[in-house]
Amino acid sequence: MDIAALIAWLVTAGGGFVMLGTWIAKGGTRAPETTRLSPGLVFGHFGIAAVGLVLWIVYLFADSRALAWIAFILLVPVALLGFTMFARWLPGYRARTASTGEAAPEQRFPVAVVGAHGLLAVTTVVLVLLAALGVGGS
Repeated sequence: MDIAALIAWLVTAGGGFVMLGTWIAKGGTRAPETTRLSPGLVFGHFGIAAVGLVLWIVYLFADSRALAWIAFILLVPVALLGFTMFARWLPGYRARTASTGEAAPEQRFPVAVVGAHGLLAVTTVVLVLLAALGVGGS
């Protein structure tokens, strides 16, 4: 379970990096008035997720249940920030075909990456919870 959670987390992070890179490259930080996603929201989500991932890797080596639970607890605000970003992204995505103006940076995200990132994030949360509970052994 522990390694499955790590793999899910790493693949999820890969999709997150694609979206973060797209958002930055398309002006998310240079022109915050053009985006529905504030830099604090984006980098907060990224930062907390990265800290949780590092703690999960340390947990794998140290085999400390406390680290597993801390990593899981960190996933709660990561998920809330992710849902917030998705809720802000969705209306713009729906309206982007009707608009002839300049698209917001987040409207350049590949839809498949957004969907896969969300599904893998849910999978990661479940796997981390199960591993923290000791399901499947360590």
